[in-house]
Amino acid sequence: MEKEKKNIFGVFRTSFMRGIVVIVPIVITITVLKVLFEAVDGIISPVLDALLGYHIIGLGFISMILLILLIGIMSRNLFGRVIIKAFDSFITSLPLARTIYSAIRDLISAFAIGAKSKTFKNVVMVEYPRRGIYCVGFATNEITFQSNPDNQLDVIGVYFPHPPNPTSGVLIFVPKDEIKVLNMTIEEGLKLVLSGGVVSASVINLR
Repeated sequence: MEKEKKNIFGVFRTSFMRGIVVIVPIVITITVLKVLFEAVDGIISPVLDALLGYHIIGLGFISMILLILLIGIMSRNLFGRVIIKAFDSFITSLPLARTIYSAIRDLISAFAIGAKSKTFKNVVMVEYPRRGIYCVGFATNEITFQSNPDNQLDVIGVYFPHPPNPTSGVLIFVPKDEIKVLNMTIEEGLKLVLSGGVVSASVINLR
């Protein structure tokens, strides 16, 4: 009798955990999409509501998507590139906006699908946050810290994105000789990091 209860409890526990594995990703995905939808919808909705006199759910979202597509199409021709470059020059001429805009633009460009990242140089592995523990990140720029010509330290900036939002993360500076470069593309590295290591080959070669 006791054995049967344990078996029933084991089946119940296994089924419950399988249910969690199925439902949690769905709930998180729906929540993220809901937040994204409301955020994008709220950008243009006030303008459309003022023009129409009433609110249509989702109209702001659709309008924003169409606007993004329109700007993307414009960026592919000379006239559009001139306009975008003029706007870019205007924003970068503003002291505070310049810093925020440039940093966000470069970071978003690094994660753009199909884009050749100019922000990230290589996928690397370093011992972080302590010796003996390895973390995969993305090399950005080489920097030299020096107090005088005879005392300098050459380091490489390494960015560790935080899943599920890769635009938030940690930047550390690591001596060049302590960095191991992985034989992976930036896209493969992003899949590895943002999937929590699930999407990965069983063997990753070093360069």
